[in-house]
Amino acid sequence: MPATDTATTVTDALHRRRSVRAFSDRPVDPALLETIFATAQRAPSGGNLQPWQAVVLAGEPWQAVKDAVAGRIAMGREGYQPEYDIYPKGLTDPWETRRFGVGEGLYAALGIPREDKKGRLGQFMHNYTGFGAPVMLFLHCSRIMGPPQWSDMGMWLQSVMLLLVEHGLASCPQECWAMYGETIRQTLGLGDDQILFTGLAIGYADEAAAVNQWPVPRVGLDEVIDWRGFSR
Repeated sequence: MPATDTATTVTDALHRRRSVRAFSDRPVDPALLETIFATAQRAPSGGNLQPWQAVVLAGEPWQAVKDAVAGRIAMGREGYQPEYDIYPKGLTDPWETRRFGVGEGLYAALGIPREDKKGRLGQFMHNYTGFGAPVMLFLHCSRIMGPPQWSDMGMWLQSVMLLLVEHGLASCPQECWAMYGETIRQTLGLGDDQILFTGLAIGYADEAAAVNQWPVPRVGLDEVIDWRGFSR
């Protein structure tokens, strides 16, 4: 379904939401974003801590982050500043197969074969432009927060993404920015007491882009739900 169509139910929004990897240059109304973020404040959090903090960027401030990170990328592996392990070390099946499969599906949709290492790297580098999104949200929290509060941040982020779909917008959550966390925090003026969780690219989807049209699979309930005490 087109990402820019509005959704009328939560179910509809869940089906329509996808990680969009090509955005149009259509500007986003900041008043609309304010409405969305205000509504997302209803997201639950343990003890009502509401640990999420966000910086929302457009224009020159957003470009400043891209420029700063580009400088680190040019350093190669020496430029890495990971805030945390995005994927667990020693990832095993079924999770490694799912991760590999979604990557292969993406590159297949773009017509980039496995042996085209340069083409694949070029596509990956689009991450660090936010895929052309006019707005970038950086989500962070205090370093004193633990796994339960990171779960809270995820619930807030999901609320934001579904609300964006409801209003005809699209998004792409991007933990890849955490690979350069220190540079981003410095560019944003965040203290060392903060940890960068993720970026969220926001804008209107480029509906004609093949990268926004391929089907993203989900596993069946039999792989994730263990029913007990039910008559079925």
